[in-house]
Amino acid sequence: MEPGAVPSKRAWGWSLALTIVLGLWVPFVVVVPNAGLWLVADTLSIEGESVPRVLWLAVAVGTLLLVGVPALLLAMLSPVRFARIAGRQWALAAGFGALLGFARLVPPTYHELYLALLAALAAGAALVHRLGTGRVERRGEPDRWMVWLSLAAGLLLLLPWLWVGALGGATETVLALVAALAVGWLATRPLLALTSRAVTPGHRWGGAALGGLLAGVALVPLAAGVGEPAVQLLALLCVPPVAFALGALRQAGTPSVVALLTPVLFGPLGLVDPDETSLILGLRDGLFWGAIGAAAAGGLALIAALALLVVFRRVRWHAWLAAVLAVVVAAAGATVYIALGRPGLSGERLFVVMREQADLSGLPAVRDRTERVRQTYERLVTTAERTQAPLRKELRDKHVSFTPFYMVNGIEVDAGPLARQWLAGRSDVAHVLLNPQLRPLPAAAEPMHGSQAAPSATPWNLTLIGADRVWSDLHTTGQGIVVGSSDSGVDGTHPALRGNFRGGPDSWLDPYGADTTPTDGNGHGTHTMATAVGAGVGVAPGAEWIACENLPRNLGSMTNYLTCLQFMLAPYARGADPWHAGHPERAPQVLTNSWGCPTVEGCDLYSMRPAIDAFTAAGIFFVAAAGNTGPRCDTITDPPANYAATLTVGAVDRSSRVAEFSSRGPAPDGSPKPDVMGPGVDILSALPGGGYDVLSGTSMATPHVAGVVALMWSANPALVGDIPRTRAILKDTAGPVQLRGATCGGQANVEGAGLVNAYAAVQEALAAGRA
Repeated sequence: MEPGAVPSKRAWGWSLALTIVLGLWVPFVVVVPNAGLWLVADTLSIEGESVPRVLWLAVAVGTLLLVGVPALLLAMLSPVRFARIAGRQWALAAGFGALLGFARLVPPTYHELYLALLAALAAGAALVHRLGTGRVERRGEPDRWMVWLSLAAGLLLLLPWLWVGALGGATETVLALVAALAVGWLATRPLLALTSRAVTPGHRWGGAALGGLLAGVALVPLAAGVGEPAVQLLALLCVPPVAFALGALRQAGTPSVVALLTPVLFGPLGLVDPDETSLILGLRDGLFWGAIGAAAAGGLALIAALALLVVFRRVRWHAWLAAVLAVVVAAAGATVYIALGRPGLSGERLFVVMREQADLSGLPAVRDRTERVRQTYERLVTTAERTQAPLRKELRDKHVSFTPFYMVNGIEVDAGPLARQWLAGRSDVAHVLLNPQLRPLPAAAEPMHGSQAAPSATPWNLTLIGADRVWSDLHTTGQGIVVGSSDSGVDGTHPALRGNFRGGPDSWLDPYGADTTPTDGNGHGTHTMATAVGAGVGVAPGAEWIACENLPRNLGSMTNYLTCLQFMLAPYARGADPWHAGHPERAPQVLTNSWGCPTVEGCDLYSMRPAIDAFTAAGIFFVAAAGNTGPRCDTITDPPANYAATLTVGAVDRSSRVAEFSSRGPAPDGSPKPDVMGPGVDILSALPGGGYDVLSGTSMATPHVAGVVALMWSANPALVGDIPRTRAILKDTAGPVQLRGATCGGQANVEGAGLVNAYAAVQEALAAGRA
């Protein structure tokens, strides 16, 4: 067709049809692969695997090809101007989105680096695009009143995020804002081109709708390049609808895309922690609230577009009026944030592991248990105070807040990546770990509640290991032994547990809330504690228990776990100094630990080993879950299950078959793991609120073994603290299991010594006392 020629109706028809088809194709081809890859990656992360980061880049490049090629063909072949402009700008937006996808090559634990790279890529691309297309004409620059009005609209769309979200650290927040500004600048040219009167002539309402649709399609691939996985999906939900507000603003002049988009982009980038968007945290955690914020922001964008179109007909705008509106919306945002949100910073911190750890040699030779635990406590505290003193002084001089720990000689430092290199370079520091902090939620999820009544007969899992025969034939129920649990908490009012809580101010610790009596906001801890010592469902119902909450939302950290482990070694009253007011003579004899500390929580393979070794030195029996990342081999990798000093427990079902989910060895150092197996499939136990229900996992198997140790030590108090002999009895008396799947280099790396046998173990313990 010759330049300036009017396209025929037929040309208009096929151009319009192709534009509509492509406009529907773009969201489909962007959302489906990105959502699918996120779901696969999140599922694999729950199973202990990860998706190579390069796959995200591959999806971005694939999106560029699947969107960019047909869009360019539309731009080159269509005789209709609006179709050519749409094709060209959609292709450009797809290219920008693919470029931003390169930032996802940054490892997930380095969120500040990701935000910095995202900002640099967006700003660099915007600058190159601006230079390449020449100077913007003055008439294309927004008027001052439109800048204020655009900002007012953008701040309005930030309100839901201020309610549901929470800020990270100072550096993280600043970088998120810079990245949002840069992406907004990058989007300016394509969005203004797609909403111009040359593309959307005609009636104000029709022009706003058409411009919103065209610009919204462009925002889809661009939003897909913004944010870590999951955060990116939130951006896809809330950013494209902003195009309709832009289309409405465009009917009155040239809006500021930067002022409009920056607050909307800052919502998911600055107020959502990508580490808290996994489904492993539950259906009402970070992702749930993020989705509410994104949906509300998208809905407000549509409402704002309608309101703007109505207002433009009735109000003559001036710069001062638009500025007042922006200030009013900003004040409303501040009110929402302070009154309904969670003001303050919740940034990541660092955990500094000191080079020198306490020398605990010779402690197993101390015969008196109380003295042995006391000396362990004193050596740990003395070593930590001496070696940490220079660093503590320097941190105080720099006005950097910190929290010291002694179970692992280390210090939690309230600082980010800029301080990491300085700390790692000190001669008294072994290494520096990230220590993630959970951002607060608008409301806590409801804990699990049981749907079943108390069992009328001994549950199958207890008869499988012979616990009922220990009670009836050997007259031992665990009396005189205290079992400690570090978990999500314990419902101390549950009928299965309220009768044998040890009591006193040093038997329960909630480091994160104000609960002075045992509570459980999840249910996991109640279930595991009752399996160990609960009436009617527990292996050792005559034992007492104490507890500490280390998993308030199923995501912990190095310091979460250490806080509770210090409480277990030397219990202390709430608010007391754990360094000097602990009571080692009140330490429990047995610890059940149905948790692990993976890299996403800040741990490395060896970070917690000094703490677990300290319990062995003190004569406190430490039992931990193998994990639920089977049936693959080499999956017992997360502390504390991978340590030699830990008695690591896998899971079997009621037929003594190894559970498919039970993690397999060997441990990273090549040693065989797990050590023994326990029932872990469909285990009936207590849940908050007084009910009962079944759960599965090595978390459920672990307290069985802790309960067996309580029975052994109750039957023969001379064994208390004798970790090597007790471990040997557990392994020597274990029964056979049915192996399925790979042997992982040997059956011991799947089933350990076999299924724990409470009756045989207690018999052997009694025999050892008579020998």
